[in-house]
Amino acid sequence: MSMIGTSVIRNEDPELLTTGGRYVDDVSPQGSLHATFVRSVMAHATLAEVDVTEAAEMPGVAAVWTAADLNLQPKPPSLPMFNKAMTRTHLAVDRVRYVGEPVAVILSETNEQGVDAAEAVFIDYEPLDVVIDARASADGGPVLFDELDSNIVWAQPSPNAPDLFDGCEVVVEQSLSNPRMNVAAIESRATASLWGLDADGREHLTQWASSQFPHGTRDGLVGEFGLETEQVRVITPDVGGGFGGKNGLYVEDLVVAHAARKVGRPVRWAETRSESMLNFAHGRAMHFDAKIGGTADGKITAYKLHAIQDSGAYPAIGAALPMFTSMMASGVYDMTNVEFSSQSVLTNSTPVGAFRGAGRPEATSALERMVDLFAAEVGMDPVEVRRKNFIAPEAFPYVTPTGSNMDSGDYSMAMDAVIRAADYAGLRAEQERRRADAQLKLLGLGWSVYVEITNPMSNGEFGSIEVRPDGSALVLTGSSAHGQGHHTTFAQLASEVTGIAFDKIEVRHGDTDEVKRGGGTGGSKSLQLGGSAVTRASETLVDQAKQVAAAMLEANPEDIVLDTTAGAFSVVGTPAISTSWADIASHQMNETGLSLLAEDDFKPEGATFPFGAHLAVVEVDRETGEVEALRHVACDDAGTIINPMLVDGQVHGGIASGLGLALMEEFHYDEDGNPLTANFMDYAIPSAAEFPSFDRLAMETPTDRNPLGAKGIGEAGTIGATPALHNAVVDALAHLGVRHIEMPTTPQKVWRKINGR
Repeated sequence: MSMIGTSVIRNEDPELLTTGGRYVDDVSPQGSLHATFVRSVMAHATLAEVDVTEAAEMPGVAAVWTAADLNLQPKPPSLPMFNKAMTRTHLAVDRVRYVGEPVAVILSETNEQGVDAAEAVFIDYEPLDVVIDARASADGGPVLFDELDSNIVWAQPSPNAPDLFDGCEVVVEQSLSNPRMNVAAIESRATASLWGLDADGREHLTQWASSQFPHGTRDGLVGEFGLETEQVRVITPDVGGGFGGKNGLYVEDLVVAHAARKVGRPVRWAETRSESMLNFAHGRAMHFDAKIGGTADGKITAYKLHAIQDSGAYPAIGAALPMFTSMMASGVYDMTNVEFSSQSVLTNSTPVGAFRGAGRPEATSALERMVDLFAAEVGMDPVEVRRKNFIAPEAFPYVTPTGSNMDSGDYSMAMDAVIRAADYAGLRAEQERRRADAQLKLLGLGWSVYVEITNPMSNGEFGSIEVRPDGSALVLTGSSAHGQGHHTTFAQLASEVTGIAFDKIEVRHGDTDEVKRGGGTGGSKSLQLGGSAVTRASETLVDQAKQVAAAMLEANPEDIVLDTTAGAFSVVGTPAISTSWADIASHQMNETGLSLLAEDDFKPEGATFPFGAHLAVVEVDRETGEVEALRHVACDDAGTIINPMLVDGQVHGGIASGLGLALMEEFHYDEDGNPLTANFMDYAIPSAAEFPSFDRLAMETPTDRNPLGAKGIGEAGTIGATPALHNAVVDALAHLGVRHIEMPTTPQKVWRKINGR
């Protein structure tokens, strides 16, 4: 049986579900001190005084340090297009710019002693004006850096082009937002640092990190401390969730390493959930002014989108999200005239990072909402407007007006599959029946047909496979797992090529001393890059093994064949005389002293463009405005599917994430910058009780940009689900004249619309 397309049960789960995983907070080097951060309680203020005297004298406290004690210097943003004057010191100096910003670090023998000492640090604040609203910041609100005259981090200006909408028979405009949300990973951030000496007597840092990018973390530490690559080892053990939030070094990671170096002892830190809500990356927080136009019979001819990205208090990867939004601005539609512009601005809030889709969900949310508004304006069903404007399958490869070179797509096929599975006509009839009976809850149907870009930066990845003398194999990958099923999928791929039994293949990652290079995990690139590297390394290994088998069987290498069912090599035509992987690996070791090993660094031809169609069915209570997701039908095409079970899980998780954003999740601040949703009592995360019934329809359109034909799937469900659910809620109220509701569509907002408020 082929391993490709087979729902193999995840082999990483038994340990996680029984003895439990090993996370960074489980790592405790001998003699470790605990780090506790003292954090700002004001959103914007000058630091008149930071007095650590009393805290330093408390029981168990080894040190209390500020930026000056650790000789920390302000550093400009890492991305070249950002305003370099918007510097940040790892611990605040002179000024704080958001609630939760670290000001000092305490090292103590126990965690409890550090928490007690933090209460004894005295900080004298002199309050400054606060700006929380991104639009107000873009319009000239209070500046966060005195030497600058604006809060603009980076901008993509509108082209000086003729009016796109000249001649349009129908034009619709709308302001809309993707609300700010917290990444809220299952495992909050943690790190541990241990300094020592290497074999040459040079400093050596070992850092345990809860990260999606072990090699990127290593390289960041190398740069921070001026070391050589071989002087830093990063280990990422089990990582409990990531999806963008764990894609880089945070200031706490660097401070812990600095503190361990200065104190001469290992230092470990794990944030509390409250700290995580205030400092772990926030996502989305993008606001739009959108305009769409076309003909009265439903043809879209022009689309204009201006994005304002709330970047938080300091420029991080979140400030660059409009770049990815621009790539996908025109979505699945064949539109001639498309214009995109953006501004990324500072506010007195938690810095914004990447979250599941990172700029692409925002593009789809805006576009799919505007397409529904356009359909309502011309009086057509949203299905018909979409069908009329799709890029035709024969048009691929297709270059969009904003420059994305898309590989393949058949959007009508995906939408038609959903229409059939959901009985769309029957649902519309049920909707009309409920509207006519005031005693029944309203029914809403929401569409989203999307395309996204995966591996948008077209990065490469490392993979290797080594056969041991007992015939088992070790696969190493530079891709990093945090729940996706890498160990299972990569073992499937290696087994498919080599014929080595699936349960005899071990997959390892996340130790930069063992895996010398790698690109990490992000942008839904793991399978198409890491999987391709493992596949190509396995193919090279087979070729190497044929050379060894030829010598053993006294034949020409060209005459050696591999029976992948038996996992044995033989001379063509004489299968009875064969040699196994174990024999070949042992022979290689005995003859040369070298193991049977193959490596590959795979570089793709370009990004891939998964696509799909989602239909959300929701029920709305007329009396309370409460929304219940009843059903969700999704057809997500991710190219070649290796393990359907894992794809089901990724899509289901994506739909859950999309539901949260569309219906309930939003991180709030008051006008003074005080967080109002700083714990899970106030910040609404959907539970299993809120998830709808979920139908996933299979569809595979392989890409030609990697040898597997695979596209990404980790973010697709979220990208499709959010606008589908959003559109469904508005659709439920459309007969009342409601045209738009801002996300999240909470019961209060829905109730107000029902009652004309």
